[in-house]
Amino acid sequence: MTLDALESGTAARIVAVDWPSLAEDEGKRLRALGVDEGADVAVIHRGVFGTRDPLALRLGNMTIAIRRVHAKAIEVEAA
Repeated sequence: MTLDALESGTAARIVAVDWPSLAEDEGKRLRALGVDEGADVAVIHRGVFGTRDPLALRLGNMTIAIRRVHAKAIEVEAA
């Protein structure tokens, strides 16, 4: 399943990232934040309007926000 489909509060592990589907600068930013295979992640909040953007994620000890389009490129498995 992709990260955008993960239920809020569910712990998961990133198993793959579709880097070619992301712009180069977006991929660099996500990697710098620690988004990569093997990282533990959980969706902790979603935006409240139509697109439900952005998603707030718990990634290790950090909370980061990403767009749904980026979350769709991240494949996860429930922990």
